[in-house]
Amino acid sequence: MKKDIHPGYKKVIFHDTSSDTKFLTASTMTSDETTEWEDGNTYPVIKIEVSSASHPFYTGKKLYVDTAGRVEKFNRRYKKEK
Repeated sequence: MKKDIHPGYKKVIFHDTSSDTKFLTASTMTSDETTEWEDGNTYPVIKIEVSSASHPFYTGKKLYVDTAGRVEKFNRRYKKEK
């Protein structure tokens, strides 16, 4: 196996912004933003919009996510005229 070609595998915090849930796991992703975790150590933070804490399949709740008015734009473009 070649040396020094694989990305670093470190602990990071994923922050689900829609449900304000955070969880610590290992990942190859990196970020300039950091925060202190419950164990007192500082880890990089990766912000995400949907995780198992907010996804309708896992929560059983209906979630409406409209990023930048995409639904309205689609409806205006393809609206049927009567």
